[in-house]
Amino acid sequence: MRRAVIGVCCVIIATLAGSSPLFAGSVEEVAPGLKAGETLDQSNWQLAKDLVPPEILRHYERGEYRTKIAPSPTERHHWDADFEAASEENAKYLDLDERGTIIDKRTGKLPDYLYGIPFPHIEPNDPKAGTKVAWNNQIYWRNTGNSSYNSFIGVLNPTGLDRETLQDVVFLFYDGQGPRLKPKENPLNLSMQYISVASSPADLNGTAALSWRYRDGEKRDSLWAYVPALRRVRAISPANRSDGTYGSDISQDDGGFFDGKIEDFAWKLVGQRDALAIADPATLAADMPAPTPWKDGGWLMVPPELPTIGYRTPGWTGLAWAPTDPVFVKRKVWVIESVPHDKYYLYGKLELWIDQESWSGVYNRKYAWDGDLVQNYTVTLGRNHLAGPPGAQEWLWYGPVAYFCVEALKANRASCAGPRSRAGAPSVRRIPLDPKMFDASALTRIGK
Repeated sequence: MRRAVIGVCCVIIATLAGSSPLFAGSVEEVAPGLKAGETLDQSNWQLAKDLVPPEILRHYERGEYRTKIAPSPTERHHWDADFEAASEENAKYLDLDERGTIIDKRTGKLPDYLYGIPFPHIEPNDPKAGTKVAWNNQIYWRNTGNSSYNSFIGVLNPTGLDRETLQDVVFLFYDGQGPRLKPKENPLNLSMQYISVASSPADLNGTAALSWRYRDGEKRDSLWAYVPALRRVRAISPANRSDGTYGSDISQDDGGFFDGKIEDFAWKLVGQRDALAIADPATLAADMPAPTPWKDGGWLMVPPELPTIGYRTPGWTGLAWAPTDPVFVKRKVWVIESVPHDKYYLYGKLELWIDQESWSGVYNRKYAWDGDLVQNYTVTLGRNHLAGPPGAQEWLWYGPVAYFCVEALKANRASCAGPRSRAGAPSVRRIPLDPKMFDASALTRIGK
C-alpha cells in the first residue's frame, strides 16, 4: 500500500502554455478589450474585474500574477455514453428530500447506486437549485474514479516554500463510477472511503488518516487517525474535516474542490455569471496523448515535469503560489452558497463557483462566521478526454497540469497541491480496489 510498484511508462504532453497552438491567431473576446491569446497582467487587470474574484484579481493589479488566456473549448464536455444516458434518466426520476439527500421520486428513497449527473438541467428559480449544483459537482468528482497517487502539499510564504509534505493517498468511490468499477457489495452503505499515509517530512512519517463517507444523509462521517508516537488508532470528530491537514490550510472537505457532506450544509443558488477559470492548456486541446492502460485495469499517468507554481518556475518574480503553467479560459458558472449546520465548523459560509457544463469546481471562497473573507481555493478546471483502444474507450480527466491552491488571505500565505511530488511520480486512476484496505485496523499496518 505504501508504494505501488509502477512500470516505466511515460506520457509526453507537448501542448504547453508557452507554445500551444491554442494561442495561434486567437481572436475570441473574453471581455471588452481582452482577447484570447493575450496575457492578463498588471497592464490590463481591470478588464477582467467581473470575471475573477476580487481577491485574485488584486494579484494581477499588483503584478503578482500573470496568466495567458486560451480560447474556449470548441467541443462539448464528453462523458462515457452510459454516464450520459444515466444523467438523462436521473433528470426524470431524481429529487431531493428535506435534508438534501438524493431520492428516487418513484420510491421516495435514496437509490442503491448513483451514476450519471444527478440533476443535469438546473432551473434558476428552483429553490433546491443550489443543493442540486453541489451534488452535480460531487458526482462529477466521483466519476474521475478510484485513484492512487503520491500527493505533494507545499505551504508557502509570498517569496518561497516554508514546508513541504508528501503523502500516499488512495480514494475508493462507491457512487459515480461506471459498470466496470461499480462495487459488487456495499453493506455499510458507503459513498466514499479515503486513506492517506504521510512519508515526509520526518516528523510526520507514518502518520495515517482514514475517512468513511456514508450515503445516509443522517449519518456523519467516520474518521480515524494513526499517530506513530502514540502507536494507536484514534477516532476523531467529523467536525475536524474543515481543519487544515498536515500543517497546511488545505482541509479534507476541500478535496478536489468541495468534499464536504452535502446534507451538513444549507445551500442556495446565488446566480450565474461568466468567469475566467484556471485550466490545464493540454486538456483544452482536442489531440492530447492518451494515458497508458494500467495492468490491473484503469489508467497510468506519468506527466512531464512542469513548474506549475511560481516558486518552482525559473525567473519568476511574482508570488510564490501564483499559477504559472495554467491558463485562463472563459466559462459559464453557477454561483452557490452554503452555510454549515455545525456551528463548530471552521467557516461560516462558502461561496462556490462551478462550471455549468462539466460541473468542475472553479473557485471556493470561504468566509469566517463574522462574515470576513478568509480563504480562496482555486482549482484546475477539469476536461474529459478519450482513453483506450476502440471498443474499450473511456472519457476521463487527465493532463500534465494540476493546480489546487488555498490562499489564506489574512495570514498572507498559501497551501498548494497538484504538481508532481517528484520526477517520474505516477498516478493511477479508475482502478479496482479492495475495500478491506480501508478498514480502521489497517492504519496500524500501513503507518509506522
